[in-house]
Amino acid sequence: QVQLVESGGGLVQAGDSLRLSCAASGRSFVVNLMGWFRQVPGKERAFVAGINWNDDSTAYSDSVKGRFTISRDNAKSSVYLQMNSLRSEDTAVYYCASDAGVYSRGVRTTPGAYDYWGQGTQVTVSS
Repeated sequence: QVQLVESGGGLVQAGDSLRLSCAASGRSFVVNLMGWFRQVPGKERAFVAGINWNDDSTAYSDSVKGRFTISRDNAKSSVYLQMNSLRSEDTAVYYCASDAGVYSRGVRTTPGAYDYWGQGTQVTVSS
């Protein structure tokens, strides 16, 4: 079992930056893939960015490419999402997710590939 705890959400203005953090913990847990998804009311959860801890590959949705950066800190079992040049359409609840050590290479972009989820953190961008 893996517990994921997000932090760093908040209210910012368009053009500002924000950094989300996600810390993973658990007894003898194994994680290869971690990702960030976001969801707005009435819509499905959407992939934002992901990173594979084994081969260090990353992937981004087209809507955030060039503005957001995902990174990791092995020692802290954490993953981060640096969000720059925020737009009103980035407003959503952001969720951290991980697999159960299944995917040794590459990044998966579908929610079904992830086994564990955080509680979510709200990001609101005012225009």
